Amino acid sequence: MTPRGENRVFWPPNLEARSDEARQDLPEDLFLLVSRLTPLVNVDLLIKDEQNRTLLTWRDDKFYGTGWHLPGGIIRFRETAAERVLAVAHVELGAEVTFEPSPLWVAEVIHRARETRGHFIALLYRCALTSAPRAELEYRGGPPASGLWKWHADCPSDLLPVHRVYERFL
Repeated sequence: MTPRGENRVFWPPNLEARSDEARQDLPEDLFLLVSRLTPLVNVDLLIKDEQNRTLLTWRDDKFYGTGWHLPGGIIRFRETAAERVLAVAHVELGAEVTFEPSPLWVAEVIHRARETRGHFIALLYRCALTSAPRAELEYRGGPPASGLWKWHADCPSDLLPVHRVYERFL
């Protein structure tokens, strides 16, 4: 028992030190190891405008490929889903949002053939922009680049396959 009365598991010293230093952003090798041991919980932001278009961002991901997707992110240790929703809006869009306190939908996504990043619990939140996304990140034609955003009237054919679970909401 530790002085605070907590049970503590003692990991190899190098692993323990690395995990303590990286509470917000795990080094990639540790993150990938964690993703092989447990499901990851993430939030995805469903943002619509007055014309009922959906705000999507372009992603080029070595695990899930290249295409449009809903802005989203994995919840960090000791971070609430609400905090992650706000962080995703800020980091991916440079915007602020309001959102309903409960997820609109929960999806369990399992890729049985994958050992790494193969199991997610995805929480879809209905959000509304309270500030505009960064104008310099707006897609304006040509080949899309990672991190750009665009309003979509329909579900794009190049939506990332992992986000096909959200087609009915787009």
